[in-house]
Amino acid sequence: MAGGFPQGGDGGGRTADGVGIRTFPFPVERSVCGVGMQIAPMDPDRTWRADAPLDRVHRIDFHIVMLLDGGPLRHMIDFTEYEATAGDVLWIRPGQVHRFSRDAEYRGTVLAMQPGFLPRATVEATGLYRYDLPPLMRPGPARLAALRAASDQLRREYEDTETLPLSLHTAVLRHTLTAFLLRLAHLAAGSGDSARPVEDSVFTLFREAVERDFATNHSVTAYADALGYSRRTLARVVRAAGGETPKAFIDRRVVLEAKRLLAHTDLPIGRVGAAVGFPDAANFSKFFQQHTDTAPAAFRAEHR
Repeated sequence: MAGGFPQGGDGGGRTADGVGIRTFPFPVERSVCGVGMQIAPMDPDRTWRADAPLDRVHRIDFHIVMLLDGGPLRHMIDFTEYEATAGDVLWIRPGQVHRFSRDAEYRGTVLAMQPGFLPRATVEATGLYRYDLPPLMRPGPARLAALRAASDQLRREYEDTETLPLSLHTAVLRHTLTAFLLRLAHLAAGSGDSARPVEDSVFTLFREAVERDFATNHSVTAYADALGYSRRTLARVVRAAGGETPKAFIDRRVVLEAKRLLAHTDLPIGRVGAAVGFPDAANFSKFFQQHTDTAPAAFRAEHR
């Protein structure tokens, strides 16, 4: 497989004992000056790590944006096979389960961002955790040219370690990265997206809390109390942002994780349920079937 991005970790796909999905951490040690981002070319002369079989299912705990110069290729992200080619953009967010194509040549530029590298205001403005948005984008000629120019500028700043002290170098990188991501976010969400800043901030806090605690907390009241908002306010904000109730948002995240574990690990169904907050296997099976119209065992069989 051809590529050019240095991954962290020591493997991919199922772990040796089948108990989980391998997660690659952000490889800070491979970043220029140890900053919380990387940008590099992908081409046949730069290969994926031999000890990281990325053509097997795995997760990452950071963002990857691939601006492709080659293709076509197929890239699986959370049960969907995306067909991408030159000029397309793939945005994989932390925690998403994905798989690279074994035989495809990944040509272009790849950007990685560590969670926490950008301030909260930038995270909200750029939609870094908009998991509802599609990972695959196809910019038109003008937007593609602007993205490439912004990417090239970001790479120049990333590689320039001579002209500024580290603190200023990092600050310039954050600003340059923000400019690139704002263009990308506009492409991903469309120009008609006009969420109010306060509500967007509340929704961001809720989404982060669910991502952190969904395996142990399924209660809307508990999330509202922890965030300091009423159930009514939380319901209004979540519906405005995604057109669903807070409970539906929580349940959808739980179902997604259950699907990932059923499809990509050898965990017994009871342990899958326990991993997403259902210590009783029967309750988990009932919950899963209510939300998918499929029993856990049937879903696993379908995706093996």
